[in-house]
Amino acid sequence: MWPATLLRMRVLLCPDKFAGTLSAPDVAAAVADGWRDVAPGDDLLARPLADGGPGFVDVLAGALGGRRVPVPTADPLGRPAAGEILLTDDGTAYLESAQACGLHLLTAAERDPKATTSYGLGLLVAAAVEAGARTVVVGLGGSATNDGGAGMLVPLGVTPLDGAGRALPYGGAALAEVAALDGEPRLRGATLVAATDVDNPLLGLHGASSVFGPQKGADRADVLLLDAALTRWAEVLTDRLPGCPSGLGALPGGGAAGGLGAAVLALGGRCESGIGLVTRAVGLDAALDAADLVITGEGSFDHQSLRGKVVAGVAGAARDRGVPCVVLAGRVSTGRREAAAAGVTEAHSLVEHFGGAEHGGVDAAMARPAAGLRALGARLARQWSR
Repeated sequence: MWPATLLRMRVLLCPDKFAGTLSAPDVAAAVADGWRDVAPGDDLLARPLADGGPGFVDVLAGALGGRRVPVPTADPLGRPAAGEILLTDDGTAYLESAQACGLHLLTAAERDPKATTSYGLGLLVAAAVEAGARTVVVGLGGSATNDGGAGMLVPLGVTPLDGAGRALPYGGAALAEVAALDGEPRLRGATLVAATDVDNPLLGLHGASSVFGPQKGADRADVLLLDAALTRWAEVLTDRLPGCPSGLGALPGGGAAGGLGAAVLALGGRCESGIGLVTRAVGLDAALDAADLVITGEGSFDHQSLRGKVVAGVAGAARDRGVPCVVLAGRVSTGRREAAAAGVTEAHSLVEHFGGAEHGGVDAAMARPAAGLRALGARLARQWSR
């Protein structure tokens, strides 16, 4: 927490990762270096954040301690992948879907949500359960899958079947033929919690397939096919799993990570705000109470940023305290009025810092993000330091 001595300015650095380039701790460090180049006497406090997507376990391990256990798993196409679970002293296990289902694990040519599977995430959950965890918190975000958690259920003892009683192939498209489930969930009494980065439902115009399918390689025909398949999947889950709530397809958070949120709900679990969970773990409220300026950020500050992601949570909390909040991002496409309403005082992008998209700013931002953030940190210090 903040030192007891009163310094010139207290700056809280609480960014998310810059996907594909820097982790959240690396982002905070780069901005801090730039600020100190200009105003070395100011008090900087780093509280890197995550919203459930990539980096979730890293951030929580830094805040909570605990034991990190390597777990062999599988990527969205079934290839071997490295995963881990974080086990804390209170009997909670933390893991992130992106380690097994992450879009970053595939090349652009491999992205196909009709075929990708969440099976690897089931291996991580099963490992947490077998390790004796009483609560399993699954960070959801950054997934390449759209199978509604069907693959995840298999290592937990539940196999989706077609009308002839045959096990379904993996992938979201196969769920159009789902007719039954074989087996019972083997959770040993553990409670599942989905730490979600979005509040979208499973189905419909704002659902997993329509909103996130295109990012994962789905065209318009694929989106319609996948939404229909998930509609059938939701019906089977509701009919066959005793703990599944009614109206599964419309519940907030059910569409997170290609419908993994709905699978957690169907297993009797609950959805929580990923950023809310992380901010409690790192003690963000107390840090915000003492801050003179808050700096947050993420790779792309766009319309999705204000729906349950890190920037939205931080900016809203800063606004409630009357503290200015600056967003740094790889690129910025959110309108100023929309951002201001969410609590953002100003926003700066690496692309513009490096000359704009028309002058190679995108390539430079991807190639030299730490240098760019250090320069932006120095600029903010000249602007804001007392």
